[in-house]
Amino acid sequence: MFYRDGFAWSESPKQQFNLHPILMIAGFVTLSGFSILIYRLCRCVKHIYVKLIHMFFHAIAIPCIALGFLSVFDSHEALQKVNFYSLHSWLGFVTMGMFVLQFVIGFFSFLVMLCCENKTYSCRSAMVPIHASLGLANFWLAIATSVTGLIEKERETVAETNVSAENKLIEHYITSAIGITLIFIGIIVTFAVRRSNAPASAKVYVTERI
Repeated sequence: MFYRDGFAWSESPKQQFNLHPILMIAGFVTLSGFSILIYRLCRCVKHIYVKLIHMFFHAIAIPCIALGFLSVFDSHEALQKVNFYSLHSWLGFVTMGMFVLQFVIGFFSFLVMLCCENKTYSCRSAMVPIHASLGLANFWLAIATSVTGLIEKERETVAETNVSAENKLIEHYITSAIGITLIFIGIIVTFAVRRSNAPASAKVYVTERI
């Protein structure tokens, strides 16, 4: 964070805010996106191991998301800024809520229910397309939330008087590059999880395996 004086916690609210975009993108986009790709593309190990790896990456995304949320909430409280007023914050709430719901449903449906594998097969089969579709939708919601957050922060930066015009211009290019990169990642993940041998008219889910 060369242009924003690094990171801190509650002792420096402005630097504490810098943790928010880093942790949220790490949790929602990097770790979750990697988890989706692993589950769809990893065919070289037993499926139960793929499930565990898939869950593991989502699980380690949780502390990133929690700390990212706390950092922005505490920062806004210390700086006496209004919380939960913008489209970015509302999208963030929906994204976090869907992520928790997906994690809980996935854990119980595809891991706990394996204790009675034969009896729960039909239920798990019915849950596959729902869980897969909502997972990809949640991933795109995270990208949309990240992009709106970048736009919101850039608007605030324009009004700052303690940042030079040169630094504002550089940050503008960096912000735009990050936004385009996030969208590009979303497109790559979306196409990567499609069945490569499926006809264009076929229903395509993230995975056919349960």
